[in-house]
Amino acid sequence: MPHPGTLILIMAIAVLAPLLAFATSRRLSVPVAIFEIGLGILIGPDVLDWAHPSQLINTLSNLGLSMLIFLAGYEIEFDAVRGDTLRRAVTAWVVSLATGLGIAFALTGAQVTKSFVIGTALTSTALGAVLPMLRDSGVLRTRFGTVVMAFGAVGEFGPVIAMAVLLSGRAPGAATAVLAAFAAVTAGAVYMALRPPPAWFAHVITATLHTSGQFAVRLVMLLLAAMLGLSVAFGLDTLLGAFAAGLLTRLVLRGAGPENSEEVLGKIEAMGFGFLVPVFFIVTGINFDLHALLDGGRPLLLLPVFLLLFLLVRGGPAWLLAPRSLSRRERTSLTFYCATCLPLVVAITTIGVSDGAVEPSEAAALVGAAMLSILFLPLLALKALPTGRARPSIGTTETSESW
Repeated sequence: MPHPGTLILIMAIAVLAPLLAFATSRRLSVPVAIFEIGLGILIGPDVLDWAHPSQLINTLSNLGLSMLIFLAGYEIEFDAVRGDTLRRAVTAWVVSLATGLGIAFALTGAQVTKSFVIGTALTSTALGAVLPMLRDSGVLRTRFGTVVMAFGAVGEFGPVIAMAVLLSGRAPGAATAVLAAFAAVTAGAVYMALRPPPAWFAHVITATLHTSGQFAVRLVMLLLAAMLGLSVAFGLDTLLGAFAAGLLTRLVLRGAGPENSEEVLGKIEAMGFGFLVPVFFIVTGINFDLHALLDGGRPLLLLPVFLLLFLLVRGGPAWLLAPRSLSRRERTSLTFYCATCLPLVVAITTIGVSDGAVEPSEAAALVGAAMLSILFLPLLALKALPTGRARPSIGTTETSESW
């Protein structure tokens, strides 16, 4: 089928998925991404064989993934995510990476590249998928929501860094040097973003916010394109640029037009969650190798194993290193949220398959486990979270906690 027909099917699913999520919400809260992926599998080559992605659709899907990571980067509040909580989050992720790589080396018989792919995939957290759930449940701006944001941000950013070092094809020293150069350029951009903007800047944002000019939206898209281009120029994964663009956008908008920042974000979210992000999830379903997962027993057996490893490798260190101020039930909820993954698992396994490091069946098992994680673990996290009690939100300071 030519790509216009496939694109129409994709957009029809994008409309149908939230309707199904809404219809089931009274009995079961199912993330809309699950319906998007599931329906994508249904119309894909392995089931109905109605949809076949073209270069255009794959490009839109890649933009959707970049937008998802960009929005995750934007959500991070620097005033809240810092201090002891951030140190704990970083330490937990480092422990996850060491554990994940160790388990992967044991599972693969010390196959280096395959171990890097599997081990890195086990350390990711789908912050872009978790944050809307936290927002919808009303806990995003609470103390607990801030902790999840910190651990999730590191779980989103850390694997991207690991991909750049371990899966770039460069020697670790060369990859680290490239990352350092990228970080230096990004730091310069952050410095510029923190400088007081000229007086006309905020005025133009306000004056064009409801006109065809849309200066702020166009500026955000320029920042995203520039950071994506910068990451490509350095030979790094574009997800690193997307995440950095989100961080920069928050600094620019909060500094130049704080009274309009939420409205600008709403416009960007409409573009992302209304179009590009659904395309990414639906195309993920279309490209999902269902036959590889179901043919033979090993891949299907690996699926629950990988799901258990997500909980052990990513969730276990989060439980152990969570701030002491969290209750036991909040720690349990944090564990489930941290083990929720998908977008980066898709990205990492795609790189692994294209490089010949992992088999399509193994990649399908990893992605299938990630799909189950995003379906069930947030539900368990919500059930574990104490009800009827609001924790105060974090302001601009954080009380230091002892280790």
